[in-house]
Amino acid sequence: MLVRCLYASRASEPLAAPVLASILEQSLKNNPRQGITGMLCYLDDIFIQVLEGGRDEVCELFNAIVRDDRHSNVRLLVYEEISERRFGNWTMGQVNIAKVNPALLLKYSEKAELNPFSCSGHATMALLDELVATASIVGRGN
Repeated sequence: MLVRCLYASRASEPLAAPVLASILEQSLKNNPRQGITGMLCYLDDIFIQVLEGGRDEVCELFNAIVRDDRHSNVRLLVYEEISERRFGNWTMGQVNIAKVNPALLLKYSEKAELNPFSCSGHATMALLDELVATASIVGRGN
């Protein structure tokens, strides 16, 4: 059974570029073995990540993220059974949200800023879908 998990969290402390690169590298190394695909957004201290794959594998990875000291205020935004992946060709993509048109952010939230804690999980997923559609992706991981 395939599932999709969308969560948001805050970095426990500001992350330097090498630490963020290490997180992405770890995802690229481990996720394909687990059959997990997805996308990661990071801006300032906010992570937004969507994970897709088998229920057990996605749940185990999400639980590991919750326990990871680099994350705080981990919030599950959407968890659903799915019939197909949205990110099936990705092991892990990365969005540079700082380069996104503010009007796109305003389309899905009260202000032109990334704040998944103040909008619905479905609005956050719609934003991610639009980022994919507009090729606002820094890397695909494949």
